[in-house]
Amino acid sequence: MKVLGACPLDCPDACSWVVTVEDGVAVGLRGNKEHPVTRGALCVKVNRYLEQVGAPDRIRYPMRRVGRKGEGRFERITWEQALDEIAERLGAITAEFGGEAIWPFHGTGSLGYIQGQEGFSGRRFFNALGASLHDPTICSVAGTAGLKYTLGTSGGMDPEDFAKSKLILLWGTNPLSSGHHLWKFVQDSGAYLVAIDPVRSRTAERCDEHLAPLPGTDAALALGLMHVIVSMGAQDDEFLADHTVGWPEFHSRIAEFTPDRVAEITGLDREQILALGERIARTRPTAIRASQGMQRHAGGGMALRTLGCLPGVTGDWAIPGGGLHYSTSGHFQLDLPELIRLDLLPNPVRTLSMTRLAEGLLDIDDPPVKALFVIAANPVGSNPQQGRVIEGLRREDLFTVVLEHFPTDTVDYADIVLPATMQPEHLDVIAGYGHLYLVWNEPAVEPPGECLPTTETFRRLARRMGLTEPALYDSDEELARQLLKGYDLERLRSEGYLKVEPGPVPADKLLFVSDRAAAAGHDSLPGYTPPGDPGSGLVLISAASHHFLNTTFGSNPELRRRAGDPTVTVHPDDAAARGIVDGAPVLVANARGSFEARAEVSDRVRPGVAATTKGRWAKLSGGSTVNATIAERDADFAGGAVFHDNRVEITPRP
Repeated sequence: MKVLGACPLDCPDACSWVVTVEDGVAVGLRGNKEHPVTRGALCVKVNRYLEQVGAPDRIRYPMRRVGRKGEGRFERITWEQALDEIAERLGAITAEFGGEAIWPFHGTGSLGYIQGQEGFSGRRFFNALGASLHDPTICSVAGTAGLKYTLGTSGGMDPEDFAKSKLILLWGTNPLSSGHHLWKFVQDSGAYLVAIDPVRSRTAERCDEHLAPLPGTDAALALGLMHVIVSMGAQDDEFLADHTVGWPEFHSRIAEFTPDRVAEITGLDREQILALGERIARTRPTAIRASQGMQRHAGGGMALRTLGCLPGVTGDWAIPGGGLHYSTSGHFQLDLPELIRLDLLPNPVRTLSMTRLAEGLLDIDDPPVKALFVIAANPVGSNPQQGRVIEGLRREDLFTVVLEHFPTDTVDYADIVLPATMQPEHLDVIAGYGHLYLVWNEPAVEPPGECLPTTETFRRLARRMGLTEPALYDSDEELARQLLKGYDLERLRSEGYLKVEPGPVPADKLLFVSDRAAAAGHDSLPGYTPPGDPGSGLVLISAASHHFLNTTFGSNPELRRRAGDPTVTVHPDDAAARGIVDGAPVLVANARGSFEARAEVSDRVRPGVAATTKGRWAKLSGGSTVNATIAERDADFAGGAVFHDNRVEITPRP
């Protein structure tokens, strides 16, 4: 039997897949050949997904902590015992501190709208309790806010249109390791390829040209390129007159960013800036792929806001195969309010920031966070300021419930662990942020042990707490129908995927001057915001791994073997100045924390920059990871994270 499904992981590709089932067991998994983006291929990580589903260390039963927090010692209990204990503790916390003392912490381990983060699975239950809202700031919010100031939408161009491009700028993105299906459209185009990335990644090695600006200086580079274009008189005056607001003011801003000034800011040669600016000026259509990494610094929102202006200056927004693609999420018109039901909240409640978890657990006391529900997340492995996150999770007065598949770093600090189903075992709806397709996931097999869908877990918990709101008991199919109003659910379910119609980009006129940005306290004009960690040392980038997806697969033996030991790449000049030898053990540290790694001395990074990858589990990596060094600090827009705004010192380790 063949069952259509969808990859739920935090990747733009949201692959459609086909599960082969024999005698009730999933025995095969492949990409759906019919899906126009998946085209039958899965990535090196997801090819091992069924291996994960059947892994011997998978959590299959409810568990209660029996050791100290952090030890990871548990005893098996029944679902009845787990529900009783959770209901009793939540009832007591709500009675003493109010519902806001409960924090439902949703992660990106699943982007499902029914079972995962996109639909805030379980939110209806928490609304009925008056729990704090969770703001998922860890990924793309700064860039999304920035693009909305410029374009009125973050939707961007259809990624399939890259096949029509003549020049493609792969800006702060490495699709050959993260979201590789875009590469097929890039190859189909025959376009001249330029990688803009401080690291010579797998993708950069395949491009015609590579520019390596200093991290966090992307907006300055974009302004410098526009300066070259305008100096040549190559701007599209017709598009600017008919489709933009504030061009004279922005023209003056561009004039400030001469190639000489931009070379000084970015660390690039003036000639590189001139040459690329001239190439963009004479090449239509030009497309830009910018991904989340480039907005994870102090000026990340402004970087995307400014970059979105470049196709406006050239008129590429009006040409098929031109424009910018960041995330297609803005094109999906799904009924999230009906799914999430914030109207069930008894009172207005506070919002807690995902990337401020340590602050929330250690510093907030009005009321304090007394219960933490961790859903499809591993904050010990994924959040900034790892040491303080652990300190917060060690609180004996914090009741922590974790819904999980594997004994992650975060599970070790739980009071109750609940076994969750994986994708072939439940119903879900996925929307790609790297394409324009809704993807249906049909359950293919029964769950192992006593694993439950997240939705069913909260239905049972609502019943145990005596909650009477009917919406808390809607079935998964009912939830899907409420979400997909206006879409053909039957067709989606039978065919496995459905393309949505993108909205216009810009949504109305492109705003070089934004009154809304000014009202929020930002510059009314796009510009350049310098990095926010200007101290000494090397700037450390922690990009996506080729073998892990965030911390998913972090315990997979084969993928760990392929990934090898944690490494940090250092330029030969920086290595020589620090007495670092290729292959030697080093300590990477700053005032926030440290982690151990093996040095790779290579010119894949530019001087002044070091590079590692995210996705490691702390307990499998010597007790800490790169996130021990990263600040719990906000980017300029929407409270985004600053993972790449991080200075460290690297020293040899005996």
